[in-house]
Amino acid sequence: MRKKYYGIVLAAVLAMSLSACGTEGNEGETEIPGTEQTAREEDGKNGQDGEEESETAGGESGEVSLSEEAEAQEDLKAVGYEYDRESLTWELVWSDEFDYEGEPDPDKWGYDVGGSGWGNNELQYYTEGDNATVKDGCLVIEARKETVGSRDYTSARLVTREKGDWLYCKVEICAKLPSGLGTWPAAWMLPTDWEYGQWPASGEIDIMEHVGYDQDVIVQSVHNQKFNGGQSKGVSYHVDGVSEDFHVYSLEWLPDKLIFSMDGMERYTYDPSKFSKTPGYEYWPFDKRMHILLNLAFGGNWGGAQGTDDSYFPVEYYIDYVRVYQSPEITELTGGDSR
Repeated sequence: MRKKYYGIVLAAVLAMSLSACGTEGNEGETEIPGTEQTAREEDGKNGQDGEEESETAGGESGEVSLSEEAEAQEDLKAVGYEYDRESLTWELVWSDEFDYEGEPDPDKWGYDVGGSGWGNNELQYYTEGDNATVKDGCLVIEARKETVGSRDYTSARLVTREKGDWLYCKVEICAKLPSGLGTWPAAWMLPTDWEYGQWPASGEIDIMEHVGYDQDVIVQSVHNQKFNGGQSKGVSYHVDGVSEDFHVYSLEWLPDKLIFSMDGMERYTYDPSKFSKTPGYEYWPFDKRMHILLNLAFGGNWGGAQGTDDSYFPVEYYIDYVRVYQSPEITELTGGDSR
């Protein structure tokens, strides 16, 4: 499959028009109902055991027990960094072009495994390797109608945790999405160390989410202690043919803001200073390293909100490439990176 290379030059980004992308966007701030994947990690790093999900992604913020370090940093501000965004340079530091065949590169990808609903009442069991393969230049995550344990569907959730973790970066994910009532593909980021506490305190960045009952709508959003669940901050917009064509979903993670794009067009900027003059961790937990997740859920609180349809199975989520860039100027400004 021919790779789709998209430049990272800002001038090119600004030159692209809405009609060229074949999309219609919702301007401004949007509260996104029910968009969250669970921030649950199966390896116990978030304070859980085994396959039992902890924090549900249904907008329940609850009480968060902060570490002493996090408590001491409550008043840290996501402001005060001075840089010229237009003059930043970006260097490729990590990528998977999927230009090989077989299992996903084990040096780059691991798996979250289990089937206890993932905090969202999802219906699938995530397997380790059985539902993910690399072929014809793409990573293919396949959801199937088959029984594993108490679950009647299987799929996969790939993670770069402890194989690729970053602090401030640009992420590009080129993907073609599945269709079908009940499907819920996502490309997103979670904290690796959960230093501010369990979900949503340590944050979640949704680079792309899509549900099958809203076929040509893309959601990009942010979750934190202040804005989470049905009150997450982000944008939703119409895109023709998300299941027929590849599109590039992007995040530019800067020290003081998050900028979401699709096919080079900026769609939404999360700027914590819009909500607080001195935004602490509850508005901005995004000063700690995070990692990438790619998964295809089925059913659940959002994906299954209008029912499910087994007639589509098997369904496939294609990822052409994943690329991560970091800026030497930002690294110097902030005192380090977390590759």
